[in-house]
Amino acid sequence: MKVIIRDTQHEASIWAAHYIASKIKAKAAATDRPFVIGLATGSTPIETYAELIRMYKAGEISFKNVISFNMDEYVGLPVEHPESYHSFMDKYLFNHIDIPRENIHLLDGNAPDLEKECSEYEKKIVAAGGIDLFLGGVGEDGHLAFNEPFSSLQSRTRVMTLTYDTLLVNSRFFDNDVNKVPKQAMSVGVATVLDAKEVLILAFGHKKARAIQMAVEGPMTHVCTLSALQNHPAGTVVVDELAAGELKVNTYKYFKAIEEAENK
Repeated sequence: MKVIIRDTQHEASIWAAHYIASKIKAKAAATDRPFVIGLATGSTPIETYAELIRMYKAGEISFKNVISFNMDEYVGLPVEHPESYHSFMDKYLFNHIDIPRENIHLLDGNAPDLEKECSEYEKKIVAAGGIDLFLGGVGEDGHLAFNEPFSSLQSRTRVMTLTYDTLLVNSRFFDNDVNKVPKQAMSVGVATVLDAKEVLILAFGHKKARAIQMAVEGPMTHVCTLSALQNHPAGTVVVDELAAGELKVNTYKYFKAIEEAENK
């Protein structure tokens, strides 16, 4: 696991966007096969998406040969609902770039057979050639996607019942009313994410500091599903100073020194 530390959320978000763009360009230069990316929702990646949009409008990057798979979607929430992840992705990314609509994949939380929808999603990822880079965030309790604490680290895309803590955090998007938040969501599994060739996790603010400390310095455990990233050959966590606040001084210095050495 690698940890990239930047002073502010803005700087970390810009770094992530440029890293993603560099990977898309590198694959385009090597092959005509599409770049397959996993995407996240929530407030954390918004600035990264904004910078990718800026780069696209400036002619610095194209998404015409990109295929996307989103991490999750609420169960039972209409697609047109402003807080559905379909709506989120359109608002913050898809409506502003040149990715073909047929290349966009999101889970259908209103499918008549949710289990079949989940299994078919896994098959679509395999058919696309696997995910080149999965962009994600982390919950305050260390959960990856909607893989709540005690989820299997071998889990695949499935329906999840959300914990009260997750409902409470997400209630800010539903008029601060926890009762309006859907109680279930469909989510890629921990193993689904770890199958990606690269995993890039964003974490900003002091509320994420404990989760980052557990994931980076703690044991690999299903109590903190992000900790499974320790077992990935190309896992990177991008944090601001606040999210790095619970790391040991020597851990902080180590990752700073590694980055400085790689950039020389």
